[in-house]
Amino acid sequence: MESFLRLLEEVEGRRTAAAGRALIQVGIGSCSMLAGAVQTLDAARQVVATESIGANVSITGCNGMCWAEPLVVITRPGEAPVTYGQVDASQVAQLIRDVVVRGDRRAGQALGVEGAAGFDGIVPFSQQPFFQVQRRNLLARCGVIDPESVDEYLLKDGYAGLDRALTSMTPEDIVKELMDANLTGRGGANFPAGRKWDFLRTARATPKYMVCNADEGDPGAFVNRILLESDPHQVIEGMAIGGYTAGAEMGFIYIRDEYPLAVERARKAIDQARQAGLLGQHVLGSDFNFDIQVVRGAGAYVCGEETGLIASIQDYRGMPRIKPPFPAQSGVFFKPTNVNNVETYAYAPGILRNGVEWFSSVGTERNKGTKLFSLSGRINRVCIVEVDIGTPMRTLLEVCAGGIPEGHTLKGVQQGGPLGGVVPADWLDTAMDPANFNAEGTIMGSGGLIFLDERDCIVDICHWLTTFDQDESCGRCTTCRIGSMRMVDILGRMTRGTAAAVDLQILQHLEGVMQNANCVHGQFTPKPFNAAYKWFKTEFDAHVFEHRCPSGACRAMTEYVVDPAVATGAAAEALVAACPVRAIEVRSEAAYILDEKCVRCGLCLVVVPGAVSVRSKAVFAPAQREVRYS
Repeated sequence: MESFLRLLEEVEGRRTAAAGRALIQVGIGSCSMLAGAVQTLDAARQVVATESIGANVSITGCNGMCWAEPLVVITRPGEAPVTYGQVDASQVAQLIRDVVVRGDRRAGQALGVEGAAGFDGIVPFSQQPFFQVQRRNLLARCGVIDPESVDEYLLKDGYAGLDRALTSMTPEDIVKELMDANLTGRGGANFPAGRKWDFLRTARATPKYMVCNADEGDPGAFVNRILLESDPHQVIEGMAIGGYTAGAEMGFIYIRDEYPLAVERARKAIDQARQAGLLGQHVLGSDFNFDIQVVRGAGAYVCGEETGLIASIQDYRGMPRIKPPFPAQSGVFFKPTNVNNVETYAYAPGILRNGVEWFSSVGTERNKGTKLFSLSGRINRVCIVEVDIGTPMRTLLEVCAGGIPEGHTLKGVQQGGPLGGVVPADWLDTAMDPANFNAEGTIMGSGGLIFLDERDCIVDICHWLTTFDQDESCGRCTTCRIGSMRMVDILGRMTRGTAAAVDLQILQHLEGVMQNANCVHGQFTPKPFNAAYKWFKTEFDAHVFEHRCPSGACRAMTEYVVDPAVATGAAAEALVAACPVRAIEVRSEAAYILDEKCVRCGLCLVVVPGAVSVRSKAVFAPAQREVRYS
């Protein structure tokens, strides 16, 4: 306790010395960097330096409002922080001059202000629907603190949970607290975290290891990324608490290779924690020793499965193995190991700091707390949100994501990653609870939701998901390796209009066969088709029996048709110039598409709106085949 208080006094002293100046923060995350945030940061630093403006320029992480990047947060002395959206490098200098120097808060570009009250026409975030439906427990510091500063984390109650664990709790106390809170795994398995930690605590062999699974490979899921990029110390603190509870002295954060910024910030946070006495030997002056190492993945999706991840940490090829033995008995280097998701570890400090009720007072009867969701696809606002488990999907779509673009209709939602499935639009009022998805033979997964509209073909989506699964199979067991190849072949023929009725029977037969695969990857590969066929049978039937794609998305079963009344003159020339494969030429003064050369890229639809339309066409129907199983 005394060691932690001294650390806080040092941090408070450094903050007091830097007070009295305006603070300009630019959100730097993977999403904002693609939107030009690094250039915005450089321009902000340049104008402050060259014009001697009395302000400090810093960074912050993503606050979940991905659609509004680049974000700039300006805090004038004695005032609440104001967030501005879509501030590119050409705009930031004038924004700083207006807000910091002249006192003009630029309400027209402001997204909101922190706190309960607004000013100058700027509505506080607390009164905006996007934030009102959220309960930001894990995201509380994201977009607020500098993720590369351990001082700012400490000033926001950071490491208080670890201090409590080391000074006033036994490992059994922590296990009981997590079990009472009913914290379950947030990676998709939903196994009680307290019980998992207790398995490792009672394991006899040593040394023991804590592993954080940050191999977030699901297309459309990026909730782990925001935590590691915007608040990495929260994860590190959770792992340290887990190490103390289970008797482990070493931890690994396994981060997918496609997350270089997360790797960089996690490593920097670990170094800072060591220097502050929060990791390493005698943590916070106690007898507890614990350190963490970052391991970069090599791009294998199956390393999201805990035994495949463990193999990769050991420098073996990432291939899941049959269980038992479970990692709690034989994991990293064949020693007892605990594997949890990023979000699961991040919740442990808050529960120890705020108590069981803080976590378990929300959620459903079976699943407590909040859950992070990343929302993408055919929506108006790509974003990351944190809501109570049990929140209706409709709230996520209509309030958080801003709904479907005008003129289009929601068709379905792809959830649970490539091993999940597609649920129909009438699921909108379904509560986001893993139990509801499991009851229908699918999974909620780690939190990625991709919204689809009438332009998307469910058969094509299933083909894409299954192709991903087949490509990412480790190849160890024949059931998964060959079964997934067979599924890709059949679904591919459906998208080309050459499938037969018997192919539907074969796909359903493969569901039973692939249950014998060695790991969840192979066992769940049929789920996208099974779930989609359950709710979108008519669309599959159209592909198989009518050999056409109702959505007009399957290229082999669509054709692009020119409206000669529109595609003339300059419009025709623009279409010809835009076509990347020279499939458009001018005939009788109007554009004409050569169907045999057209690759259905859709560029002509954008270049001259209204000049080209897409329509479904039937293709040659194959002979119907019979299949028999012995």
